[in-house]
Amino acid sequence: MISIQNLYKTYGKQEVLSGVNLEVKAGEFVALVGLSGSGKSLLLRHIVRLVKPDSGTVLVDGRDVNQMPHKELEALRSRVGYVFQNGALFDSETVYDNVAFPLREKTRMSETEIRKRVMTELDLVGLTEAVDKFPAQLSGGMLKRAALARTLVRAPEIILFDEPTTGLDPMVVNSILNLFDSAHRRLNLTGILVSHEIPEIFGIVQKVAMLHEGKIVAEETPETLRTSPAPIIDQFVNGNIEGPIRLR
Repeated sequence: MISIQNLYKTYGKQEVLSGVNLEVKAGEFVALVGLSGSGKSLLLRHIVRLVKPDSGTVLVDGRDVNQMPHKELEALRSRVGYVFQNGALFDSETVYDNVAFPLREKTRMSETEIRKRVMTELDLVGLTEAVDKFPAQLSGGMLKRAALARTLVRAPEIILFDEPTTGLDPMVVNSILNLFDSAHRRLNLTGILVSHEIPEIFGIVQKVAMLHEGKIVAEETPETLRTSPAPIIDQFVNGNIEGPIRLR
């Protein structure tokens, strides 16, 4: 489904991605972890060509994203959902209108069809009573759930989660992660989740990829990663102060 091969990206004198290789199978849910500033979000942006690499290849279904003509790229982007860290909701629109927005903009569905689809997704994330509220009236957890509903309303095949639980209380984090897990199972999504919520994310993904100093240094099941003897992985997963990773 997604194959990232020998990807390099430099900004100024800083080489952020230094030959990244990562494989994500169809229907697989993968956690992408690593230190802050290690390039995790940047890697996600390459998948939908929001950023172009200096060199390397990004393949989706065997097609090179960076060689796609505009029409084919737009078709790919229509298959991909993106859940941003801050939710990226429109402040001046209600929850209902935020979730309905992609259907109104990208489909020819009638308002009756749109309402049915929107209310179904809002029900699945527990927000049917918040349809007329504005983002400023929502809690952090409700904002994340509304953002998820807006992403799922178009039934994407791939979802990229860019640190979607940042700033939430632990109990809320778990409830949001459970929603991600439910969506993945219900729709058989292919997903990449950038997160610092360790070990909570280990319970909902099939594989964990660790990005460190520009490269993927581990690509393992959660169970294997937990017990890895590699000093870098052990230090990161267990939050140890002592180890080869230089604290910033």
